[in-house]
Amino acid sequence: MSATMRLGTVRGVVPIRVLLVDDQQMLVEALAARLSATADLVVVGHCATRDPEPDVLATAARPDVITIEVAQAHDAATPLRRFRAAWPPARVVVLTASRDPEQALDAARAGADGWVSKESSVEALVHALRCAGQGQACFPPEQLGHVLRELRADVGRAQRREGPLESLTPRERDVLVCLARGHRPAEIAEELGMSVNTVRTHINKIFAKLSVHSRLEAVTVAREALRHTRVGSRHA
Repeated sequence: MSATMRLGTVRGVVPIRVLLVDDQQMLVEALAARLSATADLVVVGHCATRDPEPDVLATAARPDVITIEVAQAHDAATPLRRFRAAWPPARVVVLTASRDPEQALDAARAGADGWVSKESSVEALVHALRCAGQGQACFPPEQLGHVLRELRADVGRAQRREGPLESLTPRERDVLVCLARGHRPAEIAEELGMSVNTVRTHINKIFAKLSVHSRLEAVTVAREALRHTRVGSRHA
């Protein structure tokens, strides 16, 4: 774990305290220097995404905003949940090279308040950090529409509460159907026109939403839910 500290205020301005989470040491140190040159921001620490004790630094640094680097095609939700659990008061801004709207959606579901491309300027990141520090969300327009649509759909599914399968998105249901047919990830990817990594991400989400740990358990839960649905329909 490594950290840089600069505390204090500038002419009565209470700066937004920022914790940087990134695996590229030189880049994060350069970014820390750039951000710390901004009067209303102060970088109170930095560490890697796989830091074994995120709560130690987060609790000591007490950041207002945590920026978390998410690699392209990698799970966005897991590191967000780890660091949010380590210091719940903090807002979270994702810094990433990914343009995948599904990753942006995963991040929003995990509690991200902002999504900033690594191709953006430092000023764009500063804007997102300021928005997060004020309790506002900041997602780019090309991601925002998809994120809002899916979050609204999540609310609808939660309100209906028709069964465990209602927590799954249509794409996750497609993957679950393929799992029930005994297909492997590579076969599912070919059938549904997505990458194997994306299929594995959907499978992990299915397991988490259904509270299971294997393909067999997931298929069993799905079949049981469908059986109860059919029985309920006959008695309606």
